[in-house]
Amino acid sequence: MRSVVLWVIAAICVQAAEVDVQIEACNKGDIQSCYEAGLALTTGENAEDQEKKDLGMEYLRKACKYGEKKACDALGDHYYKNKSYRAAKPYLEASCERGIKDACEGVGTIYRDGHETRQDDVKAREYYEKACALGSKDACINVAIIYRGGFGVEKNRALEKTYYQIACEHGSEVGCKRYKKMDNKDKGIEEPGIWDTIKSLFN
Repeated sequence: MRSVVLWVIAAICVQAAEVDVQIEACNKGDIQSCYEAGLALTTGENAEDQEKKDLGMEYLRKACKYGEKKACDALGDHYYKNKSYRAAKPYLEASCERGIKDACEGVGTIYRDGHETRQDDVKAREYYEKACALGSKDACINVAIIYRGGFGVEKNRALEKTYYQIACEHGSEVGCKRYKKMDNKDKGIEEPGIWDTIKSLFN
């Protein structure tokens, strides 16, 4: 047990030493080290220490300012998870433009729910469609719901069905079920009623 404790302490010391090296390199102008220091200080156990976390955010902002895109992505993700939507939005929008699906989905949700911005169904759909095209099954479901409800668009059953199918292809169980239900209805296949389902349990 004592050896395990000593190993954990040693690992923490090594990590702290690595962060110190990264900070020193950052202060000398190494932007990659600014990003690595910021990431280390805002994740894991360090994130539980508000002082370290705040310091890490400063290094991420510095890295982002001087062109490290991964630092900008990390800032957007951090602000979004902490519900600082106004701060998150510009970072997420830039990340989405670079093809990061979670960022596109995040912006879609900000517009859909009006988080610290004017609620906008059209923009929500546009960002969800981008996220869906990048492989987000949840975003595909959201687009299907938008077309089903006619939120900012004309109701469109064909597009609703299409997006459920895409969600299914991305691995969404909900998407598969809803697509199958709509497809069966289009083909005239009757869904079993509640009584039929109950009877089938005894056959």
